[in-house]
Amino acid sequence: MKITDLRCAVIGNSPVVRIVTDAGIDGFGQIESAKPYLKPQVLYYRDAIIGEDPTLVERVMRRIRRRGAFKPWGSAVSAIEMALWDVAGKAAGLPVHRLLGGKVRDRVRVYNGGVRFPLRGYQPEDYAESMARMKASPEGFTIIKQGVAFHSPMPTALPDLFLGDPVSSGFGGNRGPMSERGLNHVVACVEAMRRVLGDEIGLALDCGPGFTVPDAIRLARALEGLNLLWLEDMLTGDYVPYVNADQYREVTRATTTPIHTGEQIYLRQNVRDLLERQAVRVLGPDPADVGGLAELKWIAEYADLHGVLIAPHGVFDGVIGLAGLVQVAATMPDNYIAFEYPIARPEWWYQIVDGLPNPIVRDGFIEVWDRPGLGVTFNVPATRPHLADEDRGFFD
Repeated sequence: MKITDLRCAVIGNSPVVRIVTDAGIDGFGQIESAKPYLKPQVLYYRDAIIGEDPTLVERVMRRIRRRGAFKPWGSAVSAIEMALWDVAGKAAGLPVHRLLGGKVRDRVRVYNGGVRFPLRGYQPEDYAESMARMKASPEGFTIIKQGVAFHSPMPTALPDLFLGDPVSSGFGGNRGPMSERGLNHVVACVEAMRRVLGDEIGLALDCGPGFTVPDAIRLARALEGLNLLWLEDMLTGDYVPYVNADQYREVTRATTTPIHTGEQIYLRQNVRDLLERQAVRVLGPDPADVGGLAELKWIAEYADLHGVLIAPHGVFDGVIGLAGLVQVAATMPDNYIAFEYPIARPEWWYQIVDGLPNPIVRDGFIEVWDRPGLGVTFNVPATRPHLADEDRGFFD
């Protein structure tokens, strides 16, 4: 079998990769819906893989892997890797999890990810209300993650949050020392959420990047009695092209609250310092950024050797990315906590892809399916109306 073409179409803001073969078997991968601009990046790799055997996944990846980089530039490589596994699984008549070593669990735990309820404001009572709605959501999540501080609009909604000039209302760009009032406010919001969730549902916080090391330690220590699952990306994270292992190690050693990072990382080489220096307690690579499914599996195994837990990122990975997350999470060792559940963006994605369970999430878990490849397929007639004119030949 040989690869005859590599195609990419932007479907609902998500660049979708299609690997075409001379055996009539194709495979698909998906890039985050926040990155429609990466279509040219995908096609950049076309000439490097044409003529290769797609079932020799590692051999193909060696031709393109070193051309990627930290988020967002590893996304194209990662999507191609997922598409290769989809082809290989279909060719073998096996689910991808069998090709990655086989599943060790029949269902995988997820946390809320894309399931969020808008906050009315950024006061403790607003966070409490949101948690009450999350607790009642039909997915029955056993873990809920909420953004606070620099990973939220707090810096502009609460001008005295930190001792700097807010530069954006989104996730990123704000960084500096916290004010005492700001730090106390974050603690009060977290306490309000914990009161609602009790000990029935685990609580994790997305925090940055943006914290200084002293403030990260202060916040982590102030929250120790709340038994949080983790504090995520306090120092680095989204679109930060380095890991700052030494600084994370200082925070981790100063608190019993687990510290988490990793969603922006590309390749195993860039998690080495975090793991070998015991810099974090939880690692959260995204298979759509880190280099693909096998790369994430390798990292999870290496993290387990170092006593570090794994909670993969995936909030914008879409329904094909969801299928990949289910397959690889099923194969991970016992350090696996849960992955971040991506939802369809836009919602009509659920009408153009077949193979997803209904409901997808039950009691906070997803049942692992055993269909060949990633186990999901496009309903081509239903998808065609959503293709741009330049992508009309995507399925031909």
